[in-house]
Amino acid sequence: MARIKGVDIPNNKRIEIALTYIYGVGRSLSNKVLKEANIDINRKASDLSNEELATIRDVLNNYTTEGDLRREVTMNIKTKMEINSYQGTRHKKGLPVRGQRTNRNARTRKGKGKVVANKKKA
Repeated sequence: MARIKGVDIPNNKRIEIALTYIYGVGRSLSNKVLKEANIDINRKASDLSNEELATIRDVLNNYTTEGDLRREVTMNIKTKMEINSYQGTRHKKGLPVRGQRTNRNARTRKGKGKVVANKKKA
């Protein structure tokens, strides 16, 4: 198994899909990186040489991924919570942040049901 940015890349998958195991790398960024590194997107990760893996690592170093990106996202959330913005207060309460309804199905991401004040039961 190859390691890129501290993540084990699965050998049995195409390199285009295998790169998406890295936090912050989706399909479009994966394709962009492989195009810059001149590597075919249909090759398996196990077929890549060490030189090709090194070029992928070099290209990925130009983008914010893994630990740096996680740190940046958590700092943004903390900042919103500190300045008491609407999204920050929703984060504090453990409620959906991006305008979703709360009286039906806000359980998947945020866990067990939260009580929302002053909601009438019909």
